[in-house]
Amino acid sequence: MTLELAIALAQMTSVLFLALWLTTGVFENVFYPHLNSTFTAEVLDMKRMREDYPEAYAMVAHRRIANPKLQLFLFRVIVAWELLALLALWAAVIAFAMALFGGADIATARTIGVLATLTFTATWAGFLIVGNWFCYWFCHEGAQNTHFMMTLWGLATLVLLVAG
Repeated sequence: MTLELAIALAQMTSVLFLALWLTTGVFENVFYPHLNSTFTAEVLDMKRMREDYPEAYAMVAHRRIANPKLQLFLFRVIVAWELLALLALWAAVIAFAMALFGGADIATARTIGVLATLTFTATWAGFLIVGNWFCYWFCHEGAQNTHFMMTLWGLATLVLLVAG
């Protein structure tokens, strides 16, 4: 096995891990939406902050989105974006597999991988940015930490794809 082939295999495997992880998340959001839509609504409504930190909430309450229909719409937009990212990741895995067996160009596979990984990373960075607007660090620290780690994972994969 050549170094070039080993790097391509590592890149494919890294993108595969992202795809597998996001597959479980999209599966849950499609078939068990209440698991995440409830917490999405809580963040948008700033419910826990309002209850646990009323003084701080009073300063930023104008940011709150309390309309359940809008909350559900935003959740569906998130799931649609995650599905797009998931499809892109699987397309990259397939492109890498084809390249490893001589059926496609490795540069094309890397390009698809970079774009797919960027959608994965943008998902979690977006949650960090929007979550910051809704002050989710007050009562949803676990979610914030998960989003941060997923952003770092995506960035590390991007570095592997670009540096390889």
